Amino acid sequence: MALIGTLRNKMTKWVVGFVAVAIAAFVLNDLFGNGPRSIIGNENTVGKIAGSTVTLEEYQAAIQERENNYILNFGRQPGERERPLLQQQAWDLLIAQKAIKPEYEKLGVKVTTEEIWDMIQGKNVDENVKSSFADSAGNFDRSKLLQYINQFNIPAPLDPNALAQFQEGKYRWTTFQRDLGMGRERIKYENLLVKTNYVTEAEAERDYHAQNDVAEVKYLYVPFYAISDSAITVSDSDLKTYYNRTQQKYKVAQTRNLSYVSFPIEASAADSAKIREDLQKIATDFKTVTEDSVFAVTQSEGQTPYSKYYISTLPVFLSNQKETLISGQVIGPVLEGSSYKVYKIVNLGQDTVGNAKASHILIRWDDASEAGKKIAKEKATKILAEIKAGASFAVKAREHGTDGTSSQGGDLGYFQTGRMVKQFDQAVFSAKKTGLLNDVVETEFGYHIIEVTSLADYTSYTVATVELTIAPSDDTQNEAYLKAQTFGSDLSGVDEFKEKAKKENLAAVDANDLGTGERRIANLGEARQIVTWLFRDAKVGKVSDVFDLDNSYVVAVMTGEIEEGFKSFDKVKEEITPAVKNELKGKKILEKLNAQKGTLEEIAASFGADATVNSSSDLKFNSNTLPSVGLDPIGVGKAFSLENGKRSAPFAGENGVLIVELQNKTTAPAVGDYAMFKNQLLQALVGKSGFGIAEAIKEGADIKDNRYKFF
Repeated sequence: MALIGTLRNKMTKWVVGFVAVAIAAFVLNDLFGNGPRSIIGNENTVGKIAGSTVTLEEYQAAIQERENNYILNFGRQPGERERPLLQQQAWDLLIAQKAIKPEYEKLGVKVTTEEIWDMIQGKNVDENVKSSFADSAGNFDRSKLLQYINQFNIPAPLDPNALAQFQEGKYRWTTFQRDLGMGRERIKYENLLVKTNYVTEAEAERDYHAQNDVAEVKYLYVPFYAISDSAITVSDSDLKTYYNRTQQKYKVAQTRNLSYVSFPIEASAADSAKIREDLQKIATDFKTVTEDSVFAVTQSEGQTPYSKYYISTLPVFLSNQKETLISGQVIGPVLEGSSYKVYKIVNLGQDTVGNAKASHILIRWDDASEAGKKIAKEKATKILAEIKAGASFAVKAREHGTDGTSSQGGDLGYFQTGRMVKQFDQAVFSAKKTGLLNDVVETEFGYHIIEVTSLADYTSYTVATVELTIAPSDDTQNEAYLKAQTFGSDLSGVDEFKEKAKKENLAAVDANDLGTGERRIANLGEARQIVTWLFRDAKVGKVSDVFDLDNSYVVAVMTGEIEEGFKSFDKVKEEITPAVKNELKGKKILEKLNAQKGTLEEIAASFGADATVNSSSDLKFNSNTLPSVGLDPIGVGKAFSLENGKRSAPFAGENGVLIVELQNKTTAPAVGDYAMFKNQLLQALVGKSGFGIAEAIKEGADIKDNRYKFF
């Protein structure tokens, strides 16, 4: 079964796009624990896909089917960090089965067993199969493939361990073949649509000119802010007209809003003092125990209770007093970050591995000739002399260094014997004192100016460490919970919630536009249980029970909702006001500019200081931006629509009002072959189509995702 690992890695590459979930989806074994967290009444519907109801049992079955892949790939059950991705992948698998695969069937798209055989061991072996069964030279080894396949055609072994390996391999191979067929189905279906993409010669020629035609323009620009807000009046009628015209921009899925108050669960000064007191007792015992490693492992909450260090890796607190360390010495408690630590120096020894610290300035030669090396050495020697005369090593390293350490002043940090090239290694590890080496050192990389900052140290330090994290005690947690519970008790309504928070000097944080699939809320981090409550149990004004998150207790109130469809006018009124203001300002600017005559400079002078005249000598149609104006495709389009020497009427652009004057347009000469531009456009179309096909199918499937009711 030596090839199982190779197959495992290759399997994730077989199916691309929306069918890839059939291979890559990993499913959490205990997604629902002993069942779904909550079921509303007797409802058992997780959602609908393409008119087909998805039951809870069906969803769990899809999860279970994919779970085996995760366990086989990683050798463990997935953890909490994988949960969101795994849940979504399981759902995507059902979408592929219920919405996407039926589209294949409608058109008669299918992959026969003969095709799969051909892709695996026929004349048209898939490239991924070839790479999975390659010889040492990287060539496809058909005999290796057949040997692998044939092992599943013999009776299963009786030995339990061999049987388990046999079953794992057979499961992988069966899944591998099935997913290979699914990938080919997708390719066939997509090709039916993608291959219809076509770019005409005229389209390619137009794209060529968009990239290469050049316009010389002069334009007057008056930004919208030239008119103050006080000079215009925005009416509800103006806002509603804009809203009705742009309503499609405010299409949304179902969302809800909430406000919350959090009560941090943080260790108190008393908690910290108690942990330090506990460690002081441990330090006393540490002095007399003989099994240092066992004691440290059983007492510590840290990741390195017993370890061998060198000066380069020794904890900072210990390295700062390395000269006074002795075997058997117990040091601490020491506060480091969010933990207290007690160290015991178990043993000080001498190792064959040394550690030293140095900085360098590397001067490379332009070529390896004698002349090239001579120039580099002279430069290095000159810099060395300047440093000896008092110049800063770090400054010179930043100025002349030619490797990645130059930005750090040449600092290499600690390194072990054998890590550097031989000449450099010998120079540093044979140094008898710290400081600048007397001469430059030549290596294959160039000439090095070296400053030894820490002499070679061959000492090894065996250290046992007991570490206790400063964590909140039960009393502290209970106190925080009681505060949260007291705050939320007998509380109802949004206004009452926020008023009480203000009165008690607590921050009520708003979290708006939350969807059913959200897992994180503002600065709370992972807060799926709050989102579940929001969509399953909440209503506007309802105050929640206390939520127990990782580092805080939270009380929330639902403050509003938007049903699937379009945001209401009231919801977007504030959002669209700036755009409507700009429209009204634009009208005022247009009125003033339309009344002016003369050159652009004269019109600008008549308008005032906010009007400027700018120019561009190399404007291209596909740029969409104007210098000093910014993004303004309308302005660019206007420029290219003019005839040489003509001027546009004033018009409103993205950021203000413009008058554009085309001084000259240079049309790129015709070329005999526009194939390059045709291919560019076609590739862009194909890329959009591949993604768009799946999205179009999903949109047409009218998917209703109600999983939030269960978890």
